[in-house]
Amino acid sequence: MSSLAKAVSFDANTMWVDFVDGRKLGVPLAYFPRLLNATPTQREHYEISGGGSGLHWDAIDEDISVECLLISIGDRTRGHFMVACNISV
Repeated sequence: MSSLAKAVSFDANTMWVDFVDGRKLGVPLAYFPRLLNATPTQREHYEISGGGSGLHWDAIDEDISVECLLISIGDRTRGHFMVACNISV
């Protein structure tokens, strides 16, 4: 799958990822404890990396694979998600 992110926004409980193909995906902040506990200002200071394949928040040391959001939305604190998406915390 080659879906690329073009923007990220937030509401009180959800991270919204806009894709270049027009889709929009909502993911509960509870799936990403660092984002859940970040300030609104910290959440808004993200970088889109890899031409849209990754999301990065330097201030809170968070990296999210766009592909993993699409194929395996789940609680990052569970090992199967972290292994499947090659994520370390």
